Amino acid sequence: MDYKKQTKKAMELLAKNRKTVFLGQTVLYPGSPMYASFENVPLAKKIEMPVAEDMQLGMSIGLSLEGLIPISVYPRIDFLILAMNQLINHLDKIDEMSSGEFKPKVIIRTQIGNKKPLYPGIQHCGDYTNALKVLCKNIKVVKIKKAEDVIPEYKKALKSLRSTILIEVATGI
Repeated sequence: MDYKKQTKKAMELLAKNRKTVFLGQTVLYPGSPMYASFENVPLAKKIEMPVAEDMQLGMSIGLSLEGLIPISVYPRIDFLILAMNQLINHLDKIDEMSSGEFKPKVIIRTQIGNKKPLYPGIQHCGDYTNALKVLCKNIKVVKIKKAEDVIPEYKKALKSLRSTILIEVATGI
């Protein structure tokens, strides 16, 4: 199985759900290896975001509270660090803070940057999976290492009642 083809199929699968919307960097315009995976996602479902990661996750939470299922795309996991306020203090806690009144569901798609063929620097290829698992008490954190796991994990995230962070391993792309 080809990891890249599986991520493309997974995005097509998510796009078929009438409630999904894709937002982030390189969902509409090229700029990262993830871009190609959105090729068959309808234009009307894509929202290209500026480099404003915290705002992006805040918007994702808001869209979720309005009944949509945002697929919030961070081309590298290092960029997700900039959204930790929204992730840890809001998305992860809002169900508890609202006594169950609000149950946002956001699917966060990110990737551990590839170190080959060119090493991008330590700031672009960190693996923070274990840290996220410790920090997120109510968000499922999944690291997808194998191509055959891509579609099943995205299906689980779509069916889940809670938010999920899906961390792709770029060496498979």
